[in-house]
Amino acid sequence: MQVTRLPNDAKAGPTKPEVRAVLQRKLALGPGDHFVEVGSCTGAVTIESARRAGRVTALERKPERLETTRENLAANGIGVGGADADAEVVADGGTSAAVAGETDGVADVALVNAEAPEGIPADGDVLFLGGSRNYEANLDAALDADYDRVVMNVSRLEVAGEAARAFRDRDVLDEVLSLQVNTGYDLAGATSFNANNPVYMLVAVPGATEEAA
Repeated sequence: MQVTRLPNDAKAGPTKPEVRAVLQRKLALGPGDHFVEVGSCTGAVTIESARRAGRVTALERKPERLETTRENLAANGIGVGGADADAEVVADGGTSAAVAGETDGVADVALVNAEAPEGIPADGDVLFLGGSRNYEANLDAALDADYDRVVMNVSRLEVAGEAARAFRDRDVLDEVLSLQVNTGYDLAGATSFNANNPVYMLVAVPGATEEAA
């Protein structure tokens, strides 16, 4: 198993490793997939998805976070260029940069400084929404572009309920999971636990409702 190194901080914590493990199962990426992430932040999901998909596009609206994504990609042997290499204009006037993988079996990665949904590629297959910003518009963009699957992580209960309703109203809600991982630490020679906040994971699969009927 390859360890994901995140030496560079984006001032917004990465998705926990245990949650990422479940996430990758739900994304179900294969070498023929174009994976798109909205809100790459530290790049943790981008890195692990690049080891599974054939192509990865990571969107981040904050340039400093996009740079953190690039640096963490490089720290994991995925990428040699900077965020300004081979730049091309995208929909909102930002830039994208192809990052060539240095390791066999690693996807081609493009970093895109853009606000979703405008920056979401029309030729993607699987979309991950790492936050709730513009989530309904992002979901609609993916459905309009015939994405096969959309997975969204939410940390706030009220937003999770609203998102579940939005997914259900579009007849694409396949699964909702509540994940909470408690990590152990030594306390006076015994083990106690720190509780992490729960993460709600929503999985949208177009046609899932009809297939289940």
